[in-house]
Amino acid sequence: MERKNKKGTNMFSVVRRCIGEISDDIRAVKERDPAARSTAEIVLTYSGLHAVLAHRISHKLYKKGHFTGARIISQTARFLTGIEIHPGATIGKGLFIDHGSGVVIGETAELGDNCTLYQGVTLGGTGKDTGKRHPTLGNNVLVGSGAKVLGPFKVGDNSKVAANAVVLKEVPPNSTAVGIPARIVRSGGVRMPQSDLDQIHIPDPVAQELKRLSDRIAELEARLGEDR
Repeated sequence: MERKNKKGTNMFSVVRRCIGEISDDIRAVKERDPAARSTAEIVLTYSGLHAVLAHRISHKLYKKGHFTGARIISQTARFLTGIEIHPGATIGKGLFIDHGSGVVIGETAELGDNCTLYQGVTLGGTGKDTGKRHPTLGNNVLVGSGAKVLGPFKVGDNSKVAANAVVLKEVPPNSTAVGIPARIVRSGGVRMPQSDLDQIHIPDPVAQELKRLSDRIAELEARLGEDR
């Protein structure tokens, strides 16, 4: 009976600590989502917040060696939210998962503080690595909808990954990765202002390539006209 009470007390302590940590995640939603109107709305209706809270509980159980219990919590959260976060992943404070459907975060992924993930993001592996298999995101990193970050490398602080990009190598701090496979567009500024979170002004590599081809065709047509 004493053992059961001790386990119950430990579980209660884990949940209580996680609820304390989730306050940073609630603050992140308030700061980064203009649609958020109140704390109650965020707590009751934001699936991304629910997934993060479940992860914070499952991660603590995972670190204590309660692997099956941790996976049960994570898979239940996946069923309820559409967001799959392995209990082994390490997540800093202030994570904001916006919309969230289809987000997958692998076992050895590490996320710094104040990161933002949109729907359809995968922080996964390539199947070629052992041990550390998933990416590490620095602080203040934004990953746009549908983006895939695959492999055991780092995305530096204050960097952005554009929507639908496929990132297969390291991204330096204060940079933007765009395209398939992603290429790096360097940018200035130490910290991204909140206005940068709209993803609208990230360069579109397809549009840029079409513009380059159009300019080249115009140049060739001009030369043909001169030859005539």
